[in-house]
Amino acid sequence: MEKLYIVIPAYNEEENIEQVIRDWHPVVEKIGDQSRLVVIDDGSKDTTYAKMQRLRSKYPYLVPLTKTNSGHGSTILYGYNYALEHQADYVFQTDSDGQTLPSEFWEFWNHRKQYDMVIGHRKGRQDGFSRVVVTKTLKLVCFLCFHVMLTDANTPYRLMEAKALRDVLKQVPENHNLSNVLISVVFAKKNRKVKYLPITFRPRQGGVNSINLKKIFKIGEKAVVDFREINRCLKDTTMRDKEEVEK
Repeated sequence: MEKLYIVIPAYNEEENIEQVIRDWHPVVEKIGDQSRLVVIDDGSKDTTYAKMQRLRSKYPYLVPLTKTNSGHGSTILYGYNYALEHQADYVFQTDSDGQTLPSEFWEFWNHRKQYDMVIGHRKGRQDGFSRVVVTKTLKLVCFLCFHVMLTDANTPYRLMEAKALRDVLKQVPENHNLSNVLISVVFAKKNRKVKYLPITFRPRQGGVNSINLKKIFKIGEKAVVDFREINRCLKDTTMRDKEEVEK
C-alpha cells in the first residue's frame, strides 16, 4: 500500500488551520491508513498549535508538530525530512492559508507513476499583483543563475516521489528560505521528470500574511548570492557524476 505524507507548514494560522485540516484530511484517509497529514507549527504566537492538538482526536491521520520559529523554507524541509524518515512513498506539500483546493489533488495523484514531481502552475492567481510580479522575477532570477526555465518555481502545491526527493534534498542547504525554489531547480538540473498542471490559487482565506514585500526583497537579495554558490556546487556534482559514469 502506498504511503502519502502531506506536509503543511503553519505560522499564526489560527483562523485557517481547522478548515485546512478538515479539507485535506480526507485525502490521506482515502489513500490508506499508513498515510499522514503532517502539519508543522513554526513557533506560532497565536493558538495555531493548540487548535491542531485539539483536532487530533477528531482526525486520526493528523500529525501535529511544533518547533522553534525558523521560517517557511526551513519548516518545509523539516516536514520533508520527517516524511522521508517515516518511509513515505510520496510527499505532497501545500500551505496553511487555504489558497489551494484539495479537489485538484487527484489529477496530480493520477500522474505520480509517470513523473518524479508533479507541480502546480498558478494560472489566473487571485492573491494580488505584487505576488505575480515576485513570481515572474523569481523565474527570471532562476534562469539567469541556473540556466533553467521554470514555469512556476515556488508553487506550494507539489507531489514528489520520495526517492527522487531524497536525492534532490542532498543539494539543498539546511534552513534555506527558498527551499521549494531550489528543489524545483535541482529537479530541472538533474533532468528529473516534471509535469506542471494548472491549479486554482485563491486569496488567503483568513488572517494576515506574515511575508510582506520588504521581507520578500530581503530574501531575494540573499537568494541571489546563495543561488550563485549553489549553482557552483551543482556544477561540481554534475561533473563528478559524469566522471563516475565514464570510469
